[in-house]
Amino acid sequence: MMPAELPWIIAASFGAGFVDSMVGGGGLIMVPALFAAFPRELPTVLLGTGKIASICGTVTAVARYSRSVAIAWRFLLPAAVLTFACSLAGAYTVTRVPVAGFRPLVPVLLSIVACYTFLHRDFGERHAPHVLTGARWWIATVLIAAIGFYEGFFGPGTGSFFMFMFVRVFGYDFLNAAASARLLNVAGNAAALVFFATRVELLWVCGLSMAVSNVAGSLVGTRLALRRGAAFVRVVFLLVVAALIAKTAWDAITA
Repeated sequence: MMPAELPWIIAASFGAGFVDSMVGGGGLIMVPALFAAFPRELPTVLLGTGKIASICGTVTAVARYSRSVAIAWRFLLPAAVLTFACSLAGAYTVTRVPVAGFRPLVPVLLSIVACYTFLHRDFGERHAPHVLTGARWWIATVLIAAIGFYEGFFGPGTGSFFMFMFVRVFGYDFLNAAASARLLNVAGNAAALVFFATRVELLWVCGLSMAVSNVAGSLVGTRLALRRGAAFVRVVFLLVVAALIAKTAWDAITA
């Protein structure tokens, strides 16, 4: 990597960590920066390298949130294992099945999430966790498995889908949803990192350099989220989902 490119990559990783720590969507910043800096590298190398930084940032976010937010470890740790397994399955499937037919559905699904959140003004404002029994438990399990598979298979918007699930199905506010969603993001990032690292030679020096700035961005983002509360995270969530809709729609059209 040329010395002139290093500050740009580090800055992008900081921004990705900042956004990711609150609502996910850091890939909107990090992935284009990597592809711009390394136009000759294979996409799998760059995506895997980005995961080195992402997993460090999401682990930091979980650790920081856990000091101020009650995390339901008893349920979320098995959920993280399920996310990891399904993400690996999705990553394997994408090597066998083209994603072209699935791509146009993503902005549609994200639009539904955005519209529902925007129209329900009190959505995610109050933290009133539901008891996960019976049908609600099965719905949560199926959604976690599906989103985990999607993360490995395609990826954009995974953090937003997890957060929407925690608010809609679990009854969390946006702050608690951010904390719980980051734990599942750790599992998904770990699965992707394992998948890529066993198939290609990643840019470890670059990835570890990015990890330092990603952690710094994550610390700033979680501190801001904890200070400003659920209402602020809700606004950031809508902004990031809007950006994801625009990005995934553009990708679908140009593909």
